[in-house]
Amino acid sequence: MALRRFDVIPLGTGAALPARGRHPSAQLLNVHEALYLIDCGEGTQERLRELGINFMRVGHVFISHMHGDHYLGLMGLLSTMHLLGRKTPLHVHGPPALREVVDVQLRASETWLRFPVEHRALTPANGILAWQDERVEVRLLALRHRIPCTGFVFREKPAPRPLRLDRLHLVPHFRRDAVKLGDDLVLADGSTMPNAELTLEPPPVRSYAYCSDTAYETALIPHLRGVDLLYHEATFTEQLAARAKETYHTTAAQAATLARDAGVGRLLLGHFSSRYKTVEPLLAEARAIFPATLPAQEGVSYTPGANEQA
Repeated sequence: MALRRFDVIPLGTGAALPARGRHPSAQLLNVHEALYLIDCGEGTQERLRELGINFMRVGHVFISHMHGDHYLGLMGLLSTMHLLGRKTPLHVHGPPALREVVDVQLRASETWLRFPVEHRALTPANGILAWQDERVEVRLLALRHRIPCTGFVFREKPAPRPLRLDRLHLVPHFRRDAVKLGDDLVLADGSTMPNAELTLEPPPVRSYAYCSDTAYETALIPHLRGVDLLYHEATFTEQLAARAKETYHTTAAQAATLARDAGVGRLLLGHFSSRYKTVEPLLAEARAIFPATLPAQEGVSYTPGANEQA
């Protein structure tokens, strides 16, 4: 059974402003060829174009909070989708104020979008189900920032159980979907063949968590437990821990400590301050605590559960 896609591409890894070749926060998550955009900093649509990604396929946008480096690219994206003739609905999940910001700009420009925008207001609260479809479920995280800020945990929906080829002839066509979903098979003589004798174990469910702007927050640990890949901001090194605390951001060491204590598979660092010419000091600090740490690289695809070398 071919493994279905579940990967994330960082589009921006910088904090606050575009600098040193790093762009404002945005990520694209591909789940079974459905596209979910996470944050939408300035220039996000340009990053998508550069990567050859058809952003008209994006069905959902998740905005963590109302700081400009996380949402100022949204209006440009909506406008371009409008000009290119989009007709399908776009679901925008974000702070309640986001809808007001979008509406006032549309009114000021006398623009009436050709496609529906379905706004879904989010309130930061750990573990709340915000969205689910046939591919994925999305639960919220209550991040601790200067203004309300929401993180997201994306968990893949379980795949059907593959039928064993050597037992395929025993399962009538009209019963195969039910057996793939876990049903036992009742035979013509009234006996039952257990599902485990007819199917194989499905691929493991994969998960990805996104923690953008936040102070070090141990309350997140139960909700991050066992996540395959955790993206966590690492704006500063420990040398600037006081500055991190003042601005409600995290050091690389704190992000690594959280990853270690939550037992995640791998840690992806991002949201780097422009004061760092290279991310090496942040990476070294994190790896000393949690070796399975990677620096988020813009335009690179990461697959939760895979074993990319750190």
